[in-house]
Amino acid sequence: MTSLLSPEVTTSDAMTDRCDRCSAAAKLVVHLTSGGELSFCGHHANHHRDDILRVAGSVVLEEGFEWAGK
Repeated sequence: MTSLLSPEVTTSDAMTDRCDRCSAAAKLVVHLTSGGELSFCGHHANHHRDDILRVAGSVVLEEGFEWAGK
């Protein structure tokens, strides 16, 4: 039996990363439980929220961004 744990969610004043899918300004950075990180724009962060929640150890949101996974 596996249990889903919610990742730790924090905020950041400003992000300089770019989305790994489309190169738009990142609104969310995912630190993966397996190591590494991925950055997403607002559109892709909300579109992939279920997958992000499944693999995230922690999530950093840009201040003011309303993420559907929160």
